[in-house]
Amino acid sequence: MRILVTGHLGYIGQHVSDLLLREGHHVRGVDIDLFEGCDFYAPVLPHESLLRDQFDLRVEDFQGIDAVIHLAGLSNDPMCELDPSLTWRVNHEGSMHVARLAKAAGVERFLFSSSCSIYGKTGDRVLSEDDQLSPITAYGETKISVERGLADMADESFSPVYLRNATAYGSSPRLRLDLVLNNLMAWAHTIHDIRIMSDGTPWRPLVHCRDIARAFVHLAQAPREKVHNVAYNIGRSEENYQVRDIADIVASVISGCTISYTNEGSIDARDYRVDFSKFAETFPNFKYEYSLLDGAKELAQHYVEQGLTLEMLEGSKFNRLRRLQAGSKLNVLAISPK
Repeated sequence: MRILVTGHLGYIGQHVSDLLLREGHHVRGVDIDLFEGCDFYAPVLPHESLLRDQFDLRVEDFQGIDAVIHLAGLSNDPMCELDPSLTWRVNHEGSMHVARLAKAAGVERFLFSSSCSIYGKTGDRVLSEDDQLSPITAYGETKISVERGLADMADESFSPVYLRNATAYGSSPRLRLDLVLNNLMAWAHTIHDIRIMSDGTPWRPLVHCRDIARAFVHLAQAPREKVHNVAYNIGRSEENYQVRDIADIVASVISGCTISYTNEGSIDARDYRVDFSKFAETFPNFKYEYSLLDGAKELAQHYVEQGLTLEMLEGSKFNRLRRLQAGSKLNVLAISPK
């Protein structure tokens, strides 16, 4: 297959590109490389790499493409709260622009990277794809709006599918330390204090970034009747954790750590548990490769191998929000530091 991946230089995009290449697909990547120089280890390069904003793409860029995996966009809730109007332009308008070009070029399948963040704050309720969506951030709102916009475009020649990913974790060539497991592991590795910016009770569903990538690759090749205009929660039901449970797993991997709790500076009100049975029942042959404990052990090994320091943890290289506020490419997105 010939597959175009937007955001191929990102945290998940690097794994998507790697898996596609390993399976023998032709990969065309599109990325503005906003986080240039933020490599944790050697990046994965596709057959073709277009360093181009999604709004600068043309129909010609999609001709001959069998499927689009759309990962590009502002990638988490705190980043999107910097400028909600910009978030709508990048995440909603940009995504719809890419989809319209893909459809005009005759691309049959469009895989959209949505998020379990659309479920918002639900406490102990375990939510399936059919439950009410209650986003509490611009990030979640734009994910829903794109899903609905793509649904309106779905027809016999254009099949969108929506991957509502759980909170990602794990190592990647474009590491992120603003994700809960990655962050707690980094504190444990550098200062042996696991710092939790809450009381530890909120629920999070988690999934390894490479397993997310594997789901994208799997659905790119799945029968049309199983993906056409369908939403899937991506993760495992047994991988719903309270944040304090995540901290305990971190402490089991890096011994001698203390665990500290504080609400200081915390603005994350998300609290949700997710049911992942629909994907598991539809694709029984798909197996997730990582558990949270596996991911923690992998991170511990890579942090040692790559020499992760406290300066790196507190800096902007592996923190998307800090990078946008302090980086040299702010003018690309017209974000003003606050």
